[in-house]
Amino acid sequence: GKGYRNEISPRQGMIRLREFNMAELEYFIDPNQTPEHDFSSWTAIEFHLVDGDGNVHTMALDQAVTSNLIRHPTVGFFMGRTYDFLVGIGIDSSRLRFRQHAADEMAHYASDCWDVEIDGSYGWIECVGIAHRGCYDLEAHEKATGKSLRARREFIEPKIVEIDGWTIDGGAAGPAFRSDAGQVKAIVESFDAEAQFPVDVTLSDGRTLTVKPEHVKRVQKTVKETGEWFIPHVVEPAFGIDRILWHVLDHAYEETEKGGEPYRMLKLSNSIAPIDVAILPLFEKDGMDKLAYELHQRCCQKSGLVSLYDGSGSIGKRYARADEVGIPMCVTIDHQSLEDGTITVRNRDDATQTRLSIDDLPFF
Repeated sequence: GKGYRNEISPRQGMIRLREFNMAELEYFIDPNQTPEHDFSSWTAIEFHLVDGDGNVHTMALDQAVTSNLIRHPTVGFFMGRTYDFLVGIGIDSSRLRFRQHAADEMAHYASDCWDVEIDGSYGWIECVGIAHRGCYDLEAHEKATGKSLRARREFIEPKIVEIDGWTIDGGAAGPAFRSDAGQVKAIVESFDAEAQFPVDVTLSDGRTLTVKPEHVKRVQKTVKETGEWFIPHVVEPAFGIDRILWHVLDHAYEETEKGGEPYRMLKLSNSIAPIDVAILPLFEKDGMDKLAYELHQRCCQKSGLVSLYDGSGSIGKRYARADEVGIPMCVTIDHQSLEDGTITVRNRDDATQTRLSIDDLPFF
């Protein structure tokens, strides 16, 4: 969704905007249970981690969690998933680091927070935040709404619990507090046995009500509890979509020189390239254009595959146009294609060419 910032002077291109796009996930966890996450897929990857004091560490994620550099396994797990996502869409892993918030930088309710920073034309820029926010969010929502936002934890064995406290007397409290009776009941039941009445209680909207002795009654009983309600903690990964897209393009763009002129290339990851393949007849004659167009139509019928037909200009200029817009693969139809059904596949990144049968193309 949209986010907004009161920027007096927006600057740095797409890095600092008044209006920007974000994607967030709220992942709820039981604070009494140690989550079991599989870190095996990141064992061989050395992550660049900057701790809250500015010290640089290079280590695997499981080591960082075990050493308590990363203070919660779920935070570490989402750091790994974020790394996979960013590298998968084309971010250069050598220009990616995780920076831990310092104690005076972190929100008062957070127990750990890491920014994912990407190095680009504007230096190191925060693009993702992964925070362990404790129970702050749900506690705040409960207080504001008066609604329970708790989860239930079942006991392995039932527990016998002695209850000695208070609850409201519905006959007196109902007419006295009307629609507020539910909130008053929850507050009264949180009092210990030594509570004295009358007492003033504050509701979620800030109003104050007086609970008198006739509104309450003592509760003393023994119950068997099979579980308990608790406020879940939350780990929140938050992604700045505009900044990520900017760095994808920044890392993909490459400018070299060919024949004394600038040669521009957009090395987009195959997973996000808007056009998957360019179909190019060597010449638009002698049946090469017909075969190329038939292959283009066949590609267009393939679900999820985007094909571009280009028959205008020299083959070198068409390769250059394809490189400039980030097409990963060019397929060239030539005279030999008419004879034996083979084509030339050119790879964008290294310009290598391979001769294949049409049916051996990787997407068929």
